[in-house]
Amino acid sequence: MSTATDDRVVRRVAHVMGMPISLALRGRHAGDLEAHSAWAEAMAALKDVDRVFSTYRKDSFVSRLDRGALDVVDCPPEVAEVLALGERARRESGGAFDVRRSGRLDPSGVVKGWAVERAARPLRHHLDDTDFCLSAGGDMVCHVADPARDPWRIGIEDPHDPTRVVAVVPVRDGAVATSGLAHRGGHVVDARTGRVPEALASVTVVAADLVTADIDATAAFALGAEGPGWLAQRPGRTGVVVHADGAIQVVGERSHAGERGQ
Repeated sequence: MSTATDDRVVRRVAHVMGMPISLALRGRHAGDLEAHSAWAEAMAALKDVDRVFSTYRKDSFVSRLDRGALDVVDCPPEVAEVLALGERARRESGGAFDVRRSGRLDPSGVVKGWAVERAARPLRHHLDDTDFCLSAGGDMVCHVADPARDPWRIGIEDPHDPTRVVAVVPVRDGAVATSGLAHRGGHVVDARTGRVPEALASVTVVAADLVTADIDATAAFALGAEGPGWLAQRPGRTGVVVHADGAIQVVGERSHAGERGQ
């Protein structure tokens, strides 16, 4: 996904949690010290999440929890919070989404959206009258402070052709997340079968927050052919589904849906 820009937008980029993190700002504090301080707080929050939740670091709390070296009560309280979100998603998806697969604990399907939503807090707190769009690996939290300013315009990439977009979604206050195979291959599986779903190429969800959008995009994709119908029943969400054959389907609250791509 990509964010439309103009000359008023100030950008910052970093690499945390194994993925690119970018921030687009426009408005009163876009280029001042307040923005620098808020960006530093956001990055510190993501680095702390990586310390606790990384499945690639042997010393992380999640890795040690997975090995049985400690219990949930020995971890920071955020671990129990993330695991509770994962359990709720497992129940609501009928088991297609699960942070435990093949005997291993991997809450990554919850952590990214949860972490970026937390990282957006200092931006909301410190940058009054300033719009921001915080992106992590293409999933975004967007905020427009002034009702007179235009919304952020988020392009949804065509998973079959990354040079195209299938839709452009205007977002004033909310989040956009995409799950699919275009960039990371078969990293999403249906936990009920252990197989990569074949019916869908990507699922993008627009919701009020990135925790919801990220989990529901992953769950809907994991559900495969069942995903669009499941997502359509989720209140407060809009989904843009690209099927394996290239067909595009919009589900949920269509008032959020944007313009079709070219």
